[in-house]
Amino acid sequence: MKTLLISSALTLLSANALALENITTTCNHGAQTRVIEVVYRDDSQLPCEVQYTKETGTETLWSAQNLEGYCEEKAAAFVEKQQSWGWECSTAGLPAAVESVTETAVEADTEAAVEATTEALAEDGV
Repeated sequence: MKTLLISSALTLLSANALALENITTTCNHGAQTRVIEVVYRDDSQLPCEVQYTKETGTETLWSAQNLEGYCEEKAAAFVEKQQSWGWECSTAGLPAAVESVTETAVEADTEAAVEATTEALAEDGV
């Protein structure tokens, strides 16, 4: 759900001809750091690349020449995967409206998870 909201918001905002900044997500786990970045070559959404940086260097994981929103979707899904592995991630370069949508989605997912867990425990008599 978070991935869909983030990518939809990014696609919507970029379609409005905003000046695009690279979107940089930094993920930390203990002393390790990973950087996932959507890099725009021009002042438009295409072409783009998703670059992944860790201590061994930087590599391009995905790129797009013709499909708007592709890099943003891939980056968002990869960030979500990092978080599922226990990494703490924060994103820079997102317009405030997208950050707000993202925070709301995370809060909604957290609230739903707490509610489902509480209901499951109640059903089990805990």
